[in-house]
Amino acid sequence: MHWSLATKYKILLEINNAVISNTSKDDFFKALSTELKKHFCYDRFSIFLYNQVNQSLRYFTLAEGVEPEGFGADERDLASSAVANMVIQSKKPVIIDDLSCYSEHPSIGAMVRAGLGATVAFPMIVRNRIIGTFHLSFKHRPDNLSELSELLPDVSNQIAIAVGNMISFTQLIKEKHNLEQEKQYLRSASEDYSPQKFLYVSSAMDDIMKLVEKVAGIDSPLLITGETGTGKDHLARLIHLKSLRKDHLFVKVSCPALTPSLFESELFGHAKGAFTGADSTRLGRFEMAGQGTVFLDEIAEIPIALQAKFLQVLQENRFERVGDNRSVKVNFRLITATNRDVPKLISQGQFRQDLYYRLNIIKIHVPPLRERKGDLPYLLDTINKRESFEMNRPVPRYTDGSIRFLSDYHWPGNIRELKNLIKRMIIIKAGESISVSDLKNLVSGAENTFNSNPGDSVVRPGRRVTRLAESELRCIKSALLETRGIVGGPSGAASLLGVPKSTLQYRLKKYEINPADYRT
Repeated sequence: MHWSLATKYKILLEINNAVISNTSKDDFFKALSTELKKHFCYDRFSIFLYNQVNQSLRYFTLAEGVEPEGFGADERDLASSAVANMVIQSKKPVIIDDLSCYSEHPSIGAMVRAGLGATVAFPMIVRNRIIGTFHLSFKHRPDNLSELSELLPDVSNQIAIAVGNMISFTQLIKEKHNLEQEKQYLRSASEDYSPQKFLYVSSAMDDIMKLVEKVAGIDSPLLITGETGTGKDHLARLIHLKSLRKDHLFVKVSCPALTPSLFESELFGHAKGAFTGADSTRLGRFEMAGQGTVFLDEIAEIPIALQAKFLQVLQENRFERVGDNRSVKVNFRLITATNRDVPKLISQGQFRQDLYYRLNIIKIHVPPLRERKGDLPYLLDTINKRESFEMNRPVPRYTDGSIRFLSDYHWPGNIRELKNLIKRMIIIKAGESISVSDLKNLVSGAENTFNSNPGDSVVRPGRRVTRLAESELRCIKSALLETRGIVGGPSGAASLLGVPKSTLQYRLKKYEINPADYRT
């Protein structure tokens, strides 16, 4: 059969019109195969996409026609497909009129055993970059094989443009979805972590800052320890901003805020259809932080059952999304923090020793405020002025006696407690002088108990008050009795205590309190 120039243009136009309106891969491939079948009596049709990074091939979508043994895999090494490999290496068409002459190669031998006798393959090149290969195979050598070899390169070029556009369109949709997720995440984590707001003058913090400068440019995992409220998350952000990854995302995960059932989905993401309600593929925090930094706050709260999988991610830099069997390669710097005694948790079987060794390559311990009393007057003055400016209220004035009183205070909630107290005083005593009597009823109130560590005692000049852990326990138990064991919701114990539900759940777990015991 001889195709005139007008016939060739007609075939190309019909192929173009058949596929131009399809935006899904399956619809595109089906329309294309139907149109090709009208003009070329093939027995197998396939399109491979080429991944130059890992030298692999994957089907654009399922092939049509004869299925040789071993050709069903979605992805394969380039070297394992002889015909496609020749096309990609040469960037030229490959025409084999007798496959049996090359059956020593496993992939061609499989084609011969499936009954195929001839094949033609063409490179799909877009903007001087090969994106894949286009294949037609036949049980018997076509009589017009030479004419096919003249027309099919034009068909291949047309298919390459259409496939390239579809890949670009799909990538844009994916990038848009990822950007939306990043936007939502950044909105939810919009707290300002400006390096200028990391305040200190003490030698203890000066030593830590020198260590930060040394470790910021290293990609090894880093563990930050210290009591609650000492600024571990601020320090992690500071390290990220001084690192080579500063232009990429800093993704914080608060481990106590995640229930065990949500941990895996949040960290690793999930595939579409992985479970009820999974209407689309969702990026996990690890994948979202690509090239950036992941900060796992309160790492000791990761469930023991998930720690093995987490360790594997650190070792291999790969993981699988929930409901997906394809591995995802990741590249991020890991920073973790905890206020708990991890070696003690290891001895109790609550934390994996091998994971701890992996996380504890570099360790920074942030001292509590009571061990850096030299910072307190400076912190008090700076935060007082800054917060007053942001609230647009006159700056309160602290007397020498009130400054001495605050310097003698134990600060179980550390910097967080100090900042909260300063804010309260700006609201209550804006522009006024603050005396010791103004402070006495605030520094050890019930609102501070949720920022403390069990076992801490509040020290006041001249006397010692009830242990804060005991006060906290009494508050929690009273709230549970009042709400009959209900933790969340508008009538729950968390709402009654004025704390987030996740905070109360964390305390319940720490004190081994079962809300069900208070329901009767």
